[in-house]
Amino acid sequence: MDPDGPGEFRVLMPKRLQTRLLVASTNPGKMQEYRALLAPLPARLVFPADLGLHLTVSEDAPTYRENAQAKALAYSAASGLLTLADDSGLEVDALGGEPGVRSSRYAGEGADDARRRAYLRERLSRTALPRPARFRCWVALSRPGGSIQYAEGVCEGEILLEERGANGFGYDPLFRVRGRGLTLAELAPQEKNRLSHRARAVQAIWPRLLASLDALGAAKP
Repeated sequence: MDPDGPGEFRVLMPKRLQTRLLVASTNPGKMQEYRALLAPLPARLVFPADLGLHLTVSEDAPTYRENAQAKALAYSAASGLLTLADDSGLEVDALGGEPGVRSSRYAGEGADDARRRAYLRERLSRTALPRPARFRCWVALSRPGGSIQYAEGVCEGEILLEERGANGFGYDPLFRVRGRGLTLAELAPQEKNRLSHRARAVQAIWPRLLASLDALGAAKP
């Protein structure tokens, strides 16, 4: 049989589609984005709740990469699945790179998105335009057994003091994307999923995702 022909395609595709990819996130906004970003992937996408997994993983490391690694390894070990995890944050030049890895805790533990945005506006209220900033995301891909790979994605822009748009979450309504004139929350979901830091990190890890799925699918009986 021609290995590149349609007969081989019919044999291999069901095996790959049986392979599950665990995305180690319980954040509803991130989960929605990952469902769209990973939709073309030949795998079944699952989240911790789908598996009944309730892990507490410390995210107090000084870098996004280390935090993503900790989550990927913990969830992969607990599930036995190929696992993708991320850590991301907003870096504002006028604040010396804050909030950075503390983006989700910037206004204190338990603060919601609205309070975090309000606190950021307070911190920047006396700063002059422009207010350059970037979103940065590191993803970690862990295969069962502990091997791990990484990729980074960055979205450059600036911070506004007025919220604009209703399509995003987190700091999205305050972040105007460089060259677009719109905040991440004003972009249509399809466009955000091409330009965002998370989209770019997924684009960078994509070849390794496919290779890992191929390897796992080939190992299935």
